[in-house]
Amino acid sequence: MLGFARNITVFIFTLSLAIGGYFYFSLHPLQSLLPVKHIVFEGNRHMTDDELKALAGISSSESLVVISGKKMSGQLLKSPWIKSVYTRKEFPETLFVKIEEAEPFALLDTNGHLFLVDEKGKMLEELKGDSVPFLPVITCDPFKEKEGFVEALALAKLMTEEGFSAERDHIEIIAHKPHDLSVSIDGIFVKIGTGGYREKLDRLLRLEEDIKDMGMPVDFIDLRFGNKAIVKPSTQKEVR
Repeated sequence: MLGFARNITVFIFTLSLAIGGYFYFSLHPLQSLLPVKHIVFEGNRHMTDDELKALAGISSSESLVVISGKKMSGQLLKSPWIKSVYTRKEFPETLFVKIEEAEPFALLDTNGHLFLVDEKGKMLEELKGDSVPFLPVITCDPFKEKEGFVEALALAKLMTEEGFSAERDHIEIIAHKPHDLSVSIDGIFVKIGTGGYREKLDRLLRLEEDIKDMGMPVDFIDLRFGNKAIVKPSTQKEVR
């Protein structure tokens, strides 16, 4: 009899908790529990906190309990600037978001528009206004001249790795066709062609020293032919 009474008591207590919980959450839904008071972003240098909040769809009235890290990451990854996202809930009121951003690698000049692109050629943002960062410029249409664009990216990457770009004021890679790949380097036009870029850059560096020592104005340099270079002075006289 005593055990039966105990069971009845436990049952009534459990039922009371359930009923109380039902009414509590009816009046105080999960969405209102533990509202986010602090959103901490880490790793963003190109996008502002406000831009990230808007992209993620986060507001300070949302509950930390019901926010979906997976959904929020999916929203953020829609931006070409964002490569990866890590989220962490720090109860009771902080949402931590660490992101890895893409890095601008070159400028793409296509059909009269200028875009920042990453090292894989992905367009990050169209540039507006007069402020243009110093980066190698690739001139082509990446949709119609895809092979040339891929070769231009490979050449630009090597120039950056070798410190070649950092020592120049202006580099423009013209990449309409792979075999016609050429570069304008501080006003000197250089025909590069396809492949062998490291060896061609080495030859170009040696030629630059010779041209500088001779004080010779140059019309163009052609590096497309094996282990030789053709230098055409602005006097139209060709020197081999």
